[in-house]
Amino acid sequence: MDVFIYFIIAMVALVLIVKLFSWPIKILVKLLINGVLGAILLWLVNLFGQMFGLQIGINAATALIAGFFGVPGVIFLIIFKLFF
Repeated sequence: MDVFIYFIIAMVALVLIVKLFSWPIKILVKLLINGVLGAILLWLVNLFGQMFGLQIGINAATALIAGFFGVPGVIFLIIFKLFF
């Protein structure tokens, strides 16, 4: 009977640990996906934007904006470049 109780306690602890660490991993995966999509979109904007005279310099600031915010960040950079 003692082994069964220890098994239940271990399983509850394992579930709590997995739940505790799964939340930050989900955020990191989301940031990674946003970063990759933002970088690809920034590259595509520079590739096709050259035809229209639109080119966004890739530096630390634009990379952070595109990486953190993803597609909306790149759209912001395009609008910012058009008006300023």
